[in-house]
Amino acid sequence: MLPDTTITPECIAETEKRIRPHIRHTPVLHSDLADFGLAAGPLDFKLEFLQHSGSFKARGAFSSLLGRDVPAAGVVAASGGNHGAAVAYAAMRLGIPATIFVPSVTSPAKAERIRSYGANLVIGGERYADALAASQQWSEERGAVAIHAYDQPETLLGQGTIGGEIEADIPDIDTLLVAVGGGGLIGGIAAWFQGRVRVVAVEPEGAPTLWQAFEAGHPVDAPAGSIAADSLAPKRVGELMFPIARAYAQRPVLVSDDEIRQAQQTLWDRLRIVVEPGGATAFAALLARKYVPALDERVAVLLCGANTTAVRFD
Repeated sequence: MLPDTTITPECIAETEKRIRPHIRHTPVLHSDLADFGLAAGPLDFKLEFLQHSGSFKARGAFSSLLGRDVPAAGVVAASGGNHGAAVAYAAMRLGIPATIFVPSVTSPAKAERIRSYGANLVIGGERYADALAASQQWSEERGAVAIHAYDQPETLLGQGTIGGEIEADIPDIDTLLVAVGGGGLIGGIAAWFQGRVRVVAVEPEGAPTLWQAFEAGHPVDAPAGSIAADSLAPKRVGELMFPIARAYAQRPVLVSDDEIRQAQQTLWDRLRIVVEPGGATAFAALLARKYVPALDERVAVLLCGANTTAVRFD
């Protein structure tokens, strides 16, 4: 199984040109590991939760919608929440009808964001796999174009544009920690760097999709638990991303729900940054010392989503 030859740095660069008018170049926050009780060393945070719709998913959504012919029936997507919000946002901006299927575990914040963009929101089962099956049936019956959350070339190409921004803003980066759900994010980023930067996958212990795929040598069904289940718990990783991850990413690191919660709390306490559980998962690996940088290693963490009601202003 070899990486898809359409998911290359050259194709990612072309995708970036197409979607640039519609996305934000999100900033990098420079910090130090010592700020978090770790051995001193440079630490950078890529603040991708500041992207349109509250997560990195807007990149893949615009890549998909701008790169395909869309019929009058519009588009349909299944999502734990963030992909649905991104597709709904992109569809709203481009004047395309959108129907979004989400599982019942989707957070109220994400469901409300999807509705706020004018999409038709449908609850389809308890888990992402249920919502995906319902969305596929809708596509077949209505003729709407299906926009997959992570297992389509356009999606990986869009997410890969983050790699280009990180390389431009942190040219001396050694290592990037990235949370994994279905794998579209890490697949696109790893395809951009192609081994020039150490890309470390981080997953919840309750949803070890990529970890189990590495163990089996191919994507397999995995548990779908964890407090990050609405963003990091598909049934299995994508077929397109797996050969890319195996070629260019490190073996996954697993973190517990308690470690994810602690990472969320620490980001708020030290930086006044609010992210959802999935958005804090990559940082949890550092904070829990599941990934320990070497001396003088330049580490960056991707904070990928912030669609949460953890903070309310009353």
